[in-house]
Amino acid sequence: MAKKQLIMEKALELFAIQGFEATSVQQITEHCGISKGAFYLSFKSKDELILELLDHFSMEDLSEIDYLVRNTKNETLLYDFYQAMFDSFQKHSDFAKIFLKEQMHTLDEKFVNKLHSYEKSIEEMILTIVDRLYGDEVDETKYDLTYCIKGFLDSYSQILLFSEAPVDLDLLSQSLVEKTNILARHTTIPFITKEIVQMSPVNEEMSKERILEVIDEKMKEMEDSIEKESLGLLKEHLLEPSLGPAIVKGLLENIRNHSHCKWISYLLRRHWEI
Repeated sequence: MAKKQLIMEKALELFAIQGFEATSVQQITEHCGISKGAFYLSFKSKDELILELLDHFSMEDLSEIDYLVRNTKNETLLYDFYQAMFDSFQKHSDFAKIFLKEQMHTLDEKFVNKLHSYEKSIEEMILTIVDRLYGDEVDETKYDLTYCIKGFLDSYSQILLFSEAPVDLDLLSQSLVEKTNILARHTTIPFITKEIVQMSPVNEEMSKERILEVIDEKMKEMEDSIEKESLGLLKEHLLEPSLGPAIVKGLLENIRNHSHCKWISYLLRRHWEI
C-alpha cells in the first residue's frame, strides 16, 4: 500500500473515534507506524490531509455516479441514481458527521471551492438524467426539477446521517422516483430558470495539461499492474491520439475501479465525452 494511502486510511480510523481537532499528527504517525518526517513528505499539514480525504471521497463518488449515468438504461436510471447517491452517503456517513460537526465553522476557501465543484458536477449529472428521461416535456421546468432532485438528496441524506433507525434504501429510492415523476409531469410554475443557472459560478473543465499532471502523480504512486499499463497507454493517447474508440473504452474500463484511477477515469471520460 502506498504511504499516502496508508496515512489517509489510518487517519480516518482515528478521526472517526476522536474527531479532527482531538487527533494530532503525532497520533496519526504512531497509528501508521511511520515518522513525522514521512507524514510531512505526503501532507503539509493535518488540514491538507482532511482536504485530501474530502477530495478522495468526492472524486470516488463523482466517478462512480458519472459511470452509472452514462451506462444505465433509461428504465432504471433514476432509481439507480438515487440508490447510488444514498449508498454513497451511507458509506461516508462517519466522515460526514465529523465534518459537519467540526469543520463547517472553519471552512477556508479551498474547502468551499471543493464543495462547490462537487455540487456543480452533481447538478450537471442530474440535468443529464432529466434531459434523457423527460426531454421536451420538461423544457421549461428542467432546471427547477434539477434543483428539486438535489433537494431530495440533501434533505433525505440527513436521515442517513443522523437517524438511528435502519433505512430501507430500496423503498426510499422508489419513493423519490415516484415524487420526481409527479413533479416532472405536473409542475407548471418553475422558479429556477436557465438564466439563474447561468449566473451561478461555472464549474471549469480541467485542462488537458492538468489531467496529464494528475496522471503522472498517480502513476508514481502505483505498482506495476495492468491498470498502470492501461493508464500509460491512455496518457500516450491523450498526448497524441492514435487509438480507436473501442480500445479507449476498454482501457478506461481497466482503470475504472482502481483506487488511484477513479478520478482520472472520470476526467478522461468527460474530456473525450465517452
